[in-house]
Amino acid sequence: MSTAAILAGGQARRFGGRPKALLPLGHQRIIDRLLAVLRSIVDEVFIVANDRDSYGAFGVPVRADILPNAGPLGGVHTALSNAHSTRVLVVAGDMPFVSAPFLGYVLQTGQSVDVAIPRTEEGYQPLCASYHRSCADVITRRIGGRALKVSDVISETNRYEVGASEIAPFDPHGTLFFNINTPADYARALALAAYYAP
Repeated sequence: MSTAAILAGGQARRFGGRPKALLPLGHQRIIDRLLAVLRSIVDEVFIVANDRDSYGAFGVPVRADILPNAGPLGGVHTALSNAHSTRVLVVAGDMPFVSAPFLGYVLQTGQSVDVAIPRTEEGYQPLCASYHRSCADVITRRIGGRALKVSDVISETNRYEVGASEIAPFDPHGTLFFNINTPADYARALALAAYYAP
């Protein structure tokens, strides 16, 4: 069994507090795109968000943060704690262009390690990665010490880094890890979605 969790609980301060996963992009919302992609490759999907009312109509469970005020690291912890499988694919709710083939590859490469994580020129992509449930212990300890950078957890794990040469075939347009933080990012995402629409 395999599980995926969409982390949609960020405060979106740079976006006026609007839930970014609910933004429309073309004929559907970002969350609709992500659910369609993830349902095609895993057995179980749920959403990690404290706003159950906003996400309750999507036909998947919504899980609130177990350890509050811990940012994305708390979201990863909640994902690992709620999954019915030992391996969990974690995807940020503001990454509209991730693809099923790439996420399937990340799951496949992570079968024998704690974490399978893409590494680009910008660094690790911890919110587009596959985690083993055993990582929850490291994360709990780090949250307890208020060391909340998700990427720092990676240094304590047995990991597989998905490098640039592996990513390239899945990312012909350079949009795979595009995420929306600001209104300008959203405008660009709309343009990209329109330009690359099938």
